[in-house]
Amino acid sequence: MPPTFQRHESVDEFLAVAGAFLEAREAENNLLFGISSAVRSSPELFAEDAPSFATVADDAGRTVAATLRTPPHNQVLSWIDELDAVDAIVVALRADSLPGLLGPTEAAARFASAWTDATGQSAHVEVAERIFRLRGVIQPARPAEGSWRIAEPGDRDLIARWVVDFSTEAMPEAPPIRNLGATVDRWIAGVHRTLYLWEDGDAVVSLVGAGGETPNGIRIGPVYTPRDLRGHGYASSLTAAASADQLERGRRFCFLFTDLANPTSNKIYRAIGYEPVCDIDQHRFASHG
Repeated sequence: MPPTFQRHESVDEFLAVAGAFLEAREAENNLLFGISSAVRSSPELFAEDAPSFATVADDAGRTVAATLRTPPHNQVLSWIDELDAVDAIVVALRADSLPGLLGPTEAAARFASAWTDATGQSAHVEVAERIFRLRGVIQPARPAEGSWRIAEPGDRDLIARWVVDFSTEAMPEAPPIRNLGATVDRWIAGVHRTLYLWEDGDAVVSLVGAGGETPNGIRIGPVYTPRDLRGHGYASSLTAAASADQLERGRRFCFLFTDLANPTSNKIYRAIGYEPVCDIDQHRFASHG
């Protein structure tokens, strides 16, 4: 029997079916957990465009794949060992209008090829990324000048500006953040994300976020230092501090995503204790003509 695709009416139903499967590869699936956590705790933020959740089961009824989407963002794939499950997802979603896909390299490539065959849309890899996992922080060999603190309401305008700058630089094709001011206010209040700032003298010089909870961990990001302040080790020291703080709060792991086109950041994260787990690709779909 071919794999069986099943849609789920709620995030709770999705996690009841997929939770154990996802947790078996928690690092690889940390984005699905993080999105699910946000939907579960603040469903009102997703009321305008309802999220979609689905799983795929084999002929023995075992979950072998999971996928979700929060419009207008890309479809997100779990880690998938049995690639026939990818074909089942494509068949089920081919009538949907998807801007793109994010998933582990092999599964994402399989999806993109099958999607092109099913819909006629072309697909290309827009960003090649790597997931890292940290269990313990290695302090930077050369700590940056200054110190870290948690963001406060007085930082609101700076953070809003930097979040836009980060998105423009790192994710130019991503939809703009809805209700940016309200989002920043929630983050400063510690809802879904903790924001860390590095200060050198009287100036705030770098920002790191921690959000997207998983059963045993949390995702670090965004990580941003303005271009004219780079090269001083601010982001490295702040990422180490933020990661250590999250571990001290009881997390077993911290996760983060890096752009493989940026070898500097990949080297920096490894130096403070992050270990590579797997590669994931973001594919962009486009109609012919």
